[in-house]
Amino acid sequence: MTTVPFQTPTTATRRERWAWYLYDFGNSAYAAVVLLAVYSAYFQGSVVGGAEGSRLWGLAVGIAMLVVAITSPILGTIADFSGSKKKFLLFYTIMACVFTAGLFFATPGNVAIGMGFFILAEIGYRSAQVFYNALLPEIAEPHEVGRVSGNGWAIGTIGGILCLLIILPLIVMIEGNLIIRTSLVITAVFFAISAAPIFLWLPERAQSKPLPAGETYFSYAFKQLGQTIKTAAQFREFLKFMVAFLIFNDGVIMALNFAAIIGAVLYGMDQTQLIIFVIIVQVSNVGGAYAFGAWVDKLGGKRSLALSIITMIAAVIWLYLNTSATGFYLVGILAGFAMAGIQSVSRTMVSFFAPPGRSGEFYGFFAVAGRTSSFIGPTVYGFIAAEAALWYQTQGQTIATAEQLGQKLAILSIGVFLVIGLVVLSFVNEKKARSFE
Repeated sequence: MTTVPFQTPTTATRRERWAWYLYDFGNSAYAAVVLLAVYSAYFQGSVVGGAEGSRLWGLAVGIAMLVVAITSPILGTIADFSGSKKKFLLFYTIMACVFTAGLFFATPGNVAIGMGFFILAEIGYRSAQVFYNALLPEIAEPHEVGRVSGNGWAIGTIGGILCLLIILPLIVMIEGNLIIRTSLVITAVFFAISAAPIFLWLPERAQSKPLPAGETYFSYAFKQLGQTIKTAAQFREFLKFMVAFLIFNDGVIMALNFAAIIGAVLYGMDQTQLIIFVIIVQVSNVGGAYAFGAWVDKLGGKRSLALSIITMIAAVIWLYLNTSATGFYLVGILAGFAMAGIQSVSRTMVSFFAPPGRSGEFYGFFAVAGRTSSFIGPTVYGFIAAEAALWYQTQGQTIATAEQLGQKLAILSIGVFLVIGLVVLSFVNEKKARSFE
C-alpha cells in the first residue's frame, strides 16, 4: 500500500506548538458561544421556539455532521498524499468564521438563515478539526502526544472562557436579541485572530508526492481508501475503537449541543446564567484536559478513556435526578471534567493507532465515526424531546411542563449511548493496536 513518508516531529519549536495550541484557543470560542452558551438556546427559544426548536436544532447538527462524515476520509487521504493539510485547514476555517459571523442575520422567525448558516459554519468548524488534529503527530514525539494534546485542549478551553467573558458584560448591560446576534460576530473575529498563527508559524512537514500516471487526487484517494478497507484486518483494534467512539461520542455531543437548551427549559435559566454556567463547565474542562493529558501517558489511553466515560455516566445520572439550578451548575462541573477526558484522550489514541505517514487518513476515519455518531445522537435527542413533549400534552400536561418532561426523557438517551460505548471499548486491545500488527 502506498503511504506518505512520515516526517519526524523532533524539529517542532515552541512557537510552532503554540501556533497549534492557539488554533484550539480560537475554535473553542466557537464551541463555547455557538454550540454551548448562546446560539443553541437562542435558536431553540427565539429563532424557532418551543419543542420544535429542539427538533430542528438536532436536525441541523445532524446534517452538518453527516456532510463531514462523508467528505473527511476522502479529503484526509488527499491531504496526506499532497502535503496540503494546512490548505484544507485554511479553507474550512474561513468557512466557519464567515458563516458564524453570518448568524448575525438569524433574526427571530428567520429559520432558513438561522438553520442554513449554522449548518455551513458547523461543517467548516468540524471539517477543520480533521486537518488540525492530523498535524498533532508532526509537532509531538510519540511519548509526549498525550501531554501535547491535553495542553492543546486545556489552552483551547481557556479561549472559550475568554470569549465568553468578553461577551458576558455586553449581554448583561444590553438587553435584546441584537447583542446576542452581535456576540456571534465577535466570536467569528476571535476565532479568526486566534487561528492566524498556525498558518504563519507552523510549517507542514509532510511533502507532496507525485501522482501516478493517469490519476487525479480524488481517484487516488478512492483507491487508497478502498485498499485500506480491504486490508482493514491489519487495523482491527482501531476499527473496534472507532465503533466504541461512534457510540460513546454520541453521549458527549448530545450533552454539549443541548446543555443550554436543558438549562433554559428545565431550570428557566436566562442568557446571562447560561453563559456563567458554560464558563464554569469550561473551567472544569481545563482541569480535566490537564489531568487526563497526564494520565494517558501514565495509565494508557484505554484506561484513561474508560475512567472519563464512567465519570460522564455519573454526571448524566445526577442530571436526570437533579431538580435545581444550583445542582445543574454542579453537574456541569463534573461533566466538563469528564468530557475533556473523553475528547482529548480519544484524539490522542488515534495518533497511537495511526501508522507513520497516515495520520490524515486515520483522523479522517476518526471523523467519520465521530460525525456519523453526531448525526445520529442529536437527531435522536431532538426527536425524543419533541415527540415526548407532544405525547405529554395529550395526557393533559401544560405545554411548558410537557416540554420539560420531554427533555428529562431525552437525557436518559445520553446515558444509554455512554454505557454501550464503554462496553465496546472494553474489547479494544491498546497494546496490539499500537504495534500496528
